[in-house]
Formats: sequence, C-alpha cells, structure tokens
Amino acid sequence: MKEQRAVWVSTSTTTHGGVASFVRTMQGTRLWSDWNIEHISTHRNGSAALRIAVWLQGSAAFAATLIRRRPEVVHLHTASYGSFVRKALLAGWARALGVPVVMHVHGAEFHRFHSRSPAPLRHLIRHTLSAAATVVALGDSWAQRLTEIAPEARIIVVPNAVRPRSPNSHDSHHGPVEVLFLGEIGERKGTFCLLDAWARLRGDGAVTGRAHLTIAGDGAVAAARRRVADHGLGDSVSVAGWVDPAEVPGLLRGSHVLVLPSRNEGQPMAVLEAMAHGVCIVAGAVGGIPDLVDETSGILVPPDDVAALADALRLVVCDHDLRARLGAGAWQRVATRFDVDVVSRRFDALYREVSSWKAPTPSA
Repeated sequence: MKEQRAVWVSTSTTTHGGVASFVRTMQGTRLWSDWNIEHISTHRNGSAALRIAVWLQGSAAFAATLIRRRPEVVHLHTASYGSFVRKALLAGWARALGVPVVMHVHGAEFHRFHSRSPAPLRHLIRHTLSAAATVVALGDSWAQRLTEIAPEARIIVVPNAVRPRSPNSHDSHHGPVEVLFLGEIGERKGTFCLLDAWARLRGDGAVTGRAHLTIAGDGAVAAARRRVADHGLGDSVSVAGWVDPAEVPGLLRGSHVLVLPSRNEGQPMAVLEAMAHGVCIVAGAVGGIPDLVDETSGILVPPDDVAALADALRLVVCDHDLRARLGAGAWQRVATRFDVDVVSRRFDALYREVSSWKAPTPSA
C-alpha cells in the first residue's frame, strides 16, 4: 500500500500566535502520523534578515519536497499581506507539479487585505483561492467573505480545535477570582479598553479584594504597565508579558475567567484553549468569536465599549454560580464541537478526497 504523504507550510511552531498553536495541537493527532506530514516553516519572529533567511530556507525545502517526496496534498496556512503572497507562490509551484493545494485562511483581516490591495494583487488573491483544491475558512462568516472574493473557489468551514482538558474548579473561596488576558497586548486585542474597564470596577469597589487580572502576551507590554500605573491598579493587575507556550496550560488551570475584548479576530486559539479548561469567557463580539462562544459559554461585548466590558466582568466576578455555569458550558461546547480529534478526522477525509483532484482553470 502506497504511503500517504502531506506537507504543511506555516509559520514556525515557536512563533507567537494562534497559527503556531493550532499546528502544535494538530501534531499530536493521528492525522500527523497517518499522512506522514512534513512541516515546513517559511516564517518566524525576529529581525528582517532572519525572516528572509527562514523564507529562503523554507521555500527551498518545499521545492525539494515536492520533487523528491511527491506528496498527495499540500496544506498551506496563510494570513494576509506578505504571508499570502508567499503562500501564493508556493501554491503555484505545487499546482505546476500536479499536487493539490489546500489553502487554510487564518487572517482576521483577510477581506480588508483584499479590498485594499491594488488590482494585480486582487487578481492573484482570486486566482490562488479559485485554483486551490479546497479553501478552508474558520467559520461561516469567513466563508461568506471568501466567497465574495472568489466565487469560484471551493470553500469549506473547519474550525480551529483543541484537546479538552480536565475542567477547572470555580471555587474561589480561598482566594480572588483570577481573570486572565492572553494574547498580543495592544489596541487590536482590546488590552487598554480592558484596563480602563478594570479601573472602573476598582473605582466602584467591584474587584477590590475580590479579583485579580493577569495580562499575558507580547506586544505593547511597557505601554500596558504604564496604563496600570496611571490608573493605580498595581494591587489588582499584573502584566506578565510574553509567556512561553509551555507555561500557558498552567496559567489557564489557575484562571476562572478569560477576557479578550478584541476589535477584530479570526478564531483565537486563546479562547478555545480557555474553553478546553472550563474557563468562563468574556470576549469581543467580533470576527469568528461568536462562532466559538454562545450564551451558554460566555458573555460577548461590543468592541471598544468600556462600560459594557466592565458590566460583563462585574457579572462573572461577583456571581459564582453564573461563572461556574458558563465555564461548564464552555468545556461542553469544546468537547462536542471543537475537539481536535474530530477536526483531524475531517482533514483526513478532505485529503482522501482531494488526492484525486484535478485543477480547474479559474477565470480572470
């Protein structure tokens, strides 16, 4: 029996962000061994010189793999802007050798990337999506946007996924309610809106002696620490900065609430990982987050709405039963809809289908 082979191309698994987290999660499934997946990195965090070197090394490895291993499928993980241009080039190489391509779109602002691009780049985007064997969208709203960009593309919805963990206890009688922000610190993820909301809660006494907020992530760490100092929040807020991925499960096990009041998102792995631990969610009602969090698993708030965010946090901090109920609902939702083993079987079926695929000729 012929050995099944697949190639995944993405950012390095040591890179910060949700794509790297998703790839690491999928490496622990049977899909990885059943399809003898080779992972090739074409990007990583670092200086411009390092990023160029990683791209040159990764693209050379990709070309060699296409010629020597002849995989049944190439799975390209792309965001927007430079990430998409790089993956479009690799997709063209694979198609030239008759290898079907799965384009997996992770970019939270992909529709804006397309609309703001010059005409030649918009043509490249449409052609690359239309010529792929399959385009993977993270949710229904993203699938609709991709359909509007490339009506001829074959688009399916496959959500991000995690492995359910032992659900957390929400007993906070022996200490404060632990609230965690996990993501890139900055305006896009709503960090400063969160600190303003926390200052409002501290001002009316809602969190004094009752709750503690940890800000974990890279990005505008110094600015966040200044905002904490300006508001006088040092007794109830810790800005941890970047946390190694190996330490994230420990952070989540010690948390009761995850808060991510983003302005725009794809499907943040931080939310899924928190739900997998049975953590109550407070998040922005943007992008793919409503596909993950419903009324049984968390509270969604409008972006940049300090008052609404403060009200939601007040609810889950002060109401133990609500917090525990939403945490249990979050865990159940992951177990039934976002379990990595279920998602890996969907990719296995997809690979078997596209292995015999022949490329269409997309219109201009």
